Amino acid sequence: MPIDSIESLRTHLQWALELEHSTIPPYLCALYSIPEGTNPVATAVVRSVVMEEMLHMTLAANVLNAVGGTPRLAESRLVAKYPAYLPHSDKRVHVHLLPLCREALETFLLIERPAPAGAPPQSNRYDTIGQFYEAIEIGLRAMVEQHGASAVFKGKRSHQVQPATWYYGGGGQVIEVHNLDTALAALREITEQGEGYDGGITDGDGRFDDVDELAHYYRFNELLLGRRYEPSDTEASGPTGDDLPVDWDVIAPMAPDPRSAKYRAYPTIHRQMVAFNRIYTRLLHQLQAAFTGTPSALRDAAPIMYELRYQAEALMRIPSPLHPGQTVGPAFEWDAHAMKR
Repeated sequence: MPIDSIESLRTHLQWALELEHSTIPPYLCALYSIPEGTNPVATAVVRSVVMEEMLHMTLAANVLNAVGGTPRLAESRLVAKYPAYLPHSDKRVHVHLLPLCREALETFLLIERPAPAGAPPQSNRYDTIGQFYEAIEIGLRAMVEQHGASAVFKGKRSHQVQPATWYYGGGGQVIEVHNLDTALAALREITEQGEGYDGGITDGDGRFDDVDELAHYYRFNELLLGRRYEPSDTEASGPTGDDLPVDWDVIAPMAPDPRSAKYRAYPTIHRQMVAFNRIYTRLLHQLQAAFTGTPSALRDAAPIMYELRYQAEALMRIPSPLHPGQTVGPAFEWDAHAMKR
């Protein structure tokens, strides 16, 4: 599907929003499975990536708004049913909801892996996220060249999420998009935080008088290998620094890919799973409001995220009657009744 029209460009930017959203539930499962007060380094690493994936969703929404599109997030068909493939990918990466474990980290590395040198842009059925965003960048440049910037960037400035309305941590920054340069900067922020800048292991923020941080791929690799990267390390060398131990024994043993329907015979558990799904669905509605004309709604999404965390952690502590020795965990399912009073 070549990006050969402004409408096609909007479609692919919507896909980008869906892609960024699809990574958040598996990362959150890993985060919520770490008991409070344990594994502080692993907690900080996974939390930082989650917050930056939230930033990536916001940046994708800003670019989509800038080119006259309408970001969509709070719809049943856009919520992945795990296990799931990355949206519109070549289906090489099958993503599960798992607690923090080596299998989960290996999947995270497949999600975030850098594109091989010379890999072609791929607008659909992409192999790596970087190749997908490169195709969007090429399509964006082509549309500006063919139609002119004023015909492409005609979205409402009032729909842009601006730095002053960003309430979440993590590296990087929100970029208000209103022309080609700011759109390209937003797209590159996404890819550089994920796979690294210019073939390196960091996000390259030092170019902007900020602190260089490891890209997501390398943060997860540190946890998997139990060793830190040194500034002189490369993708080929792997991490050669100090040990980075993870206490795997304290992680909540969540059963893979929970589904609320499987617990209908256990009403108490089922109610708690449904409660989580309704909080999650409310959060999606709140984020969509923030991306479609009410940027200040991001502030009100923060307490919903705390609700989500507390409900997930409660589920992580419930022994599963279906999986002896494991716990229940959150399903991240759409609930059509979440907004009904």
